Amino acid sequence: MNIIIPMAGWGTRLRPHTLTVPKPLIKVAGKPVVQRLVETIAASVEAPVENVVFVIKSAFGPEIEQKLLDLAAALGMKGHIRYQEQALGTAHAIYMAAEFLEGNTFVAYADTLFDGRIEIDPEADSMIVVKKVDRPEQFGVVQLDEYGYIKQFVEKPKEFVSDLAIVGIYYFRDGAVLRNEIQYLMDNGIMKSGEYQLTDALENMLRKGMKFKPAGIDRWMDFGNYKAAVATNRDVLEIAARKGENPVSDKAVLENARIISPCYVEEGVVVRNATVGPYVSLHAGTRVEGGRIEESLIGENNLLENSLLKGSMIGSHTHVKDFEGELSLGDYSKILRK
Repeated sequence: MNIIIPMAGWGTRLRPHTLTVPKPLIKVAGKPVVQRLVETIAASVEAPVENVVFVIKSAFGPEIEQKLLDLAAALGMKGHIRYQEQALGTAHAIYMAAEFLEGNTFVAYADTLFDGRIEIDPEADSMIVVKKVDRPEQFGVVQLDEYGYIKQFVEKPKEFVSDLAIVGIYYFRDGAVLRNEIQYLMDNGIMKSGEYQLTDALENMLRKGMKFKPAGIDRWMDFGNYKAAVATNRDVLEIAARKGENPVSDKAVLENARIISPCYVEEGVVVRNATVGPYVSLHAGTRVEGGRIEESLIGENNLLENSLLKGSMIGSHTHVKDFEGELSLGDYSKILRK
């Protein structure tokens, strides 16, 4: 089993947080987003994952590349780096890992997290992970035939055709078939808006009679902007609580501190004379001195003094003092109100 993760975008909607850290490596409750994604896919299938391929820009640099390779190794997989230097579309990004489009293959976009098990139908050529949504006009959706197979992909339908939104996770029984379809697009210059689109390859496969089925999940979590990231942090903590986990380190320093579960409090965190929670992640080296924090995602090595924060996302190495409200603050920043 192979997993290919296209992640060469700059994450502009999540700035300023992605100015210093690629979006998939931002931590939620102690784990980078991309690690959570790979773990969840691996846990939901029976076959072992042998290779995970990260498709990035070379500009990310060797330090980021090594972090990704180390992440794969820690999960018992062989990591690989491939580059997409030009933004030529989703199909083009996947094709950069062409040699790993063989056999059982997952393609998963790195800003998508989910909860649940992907049930693979051994008779299907491909499984498209979907989630029922309230506003399907905002998404690409799949339309099913009377037998439950996918008969059409529709991008942001103006009129209702289906409420099954495409999550951004795809399984192929034989990745080589997808590779050949993308090769056909590229050889023949078949593009939309100057990009090679994965949907075009999938539609070609449908026309050739290949069987596509939807795979449902329990929860779909987005990481597109800071509000979505804060909501995803909340969901991750809720899932942990449901499983009976209490990720508050006994090596955190808690002095006259009230921790309202669910929260993630990492080793090396200090909380004094403050209330934290619910739905807060605090990463190593962060100090909270006074005030209250709730429903927030907080990075490493921050000093938060006498502030009342809610619905906030704060990077690392920041100093916030006497602030009240909602805040999106990137790394190495200061907000000192007094």
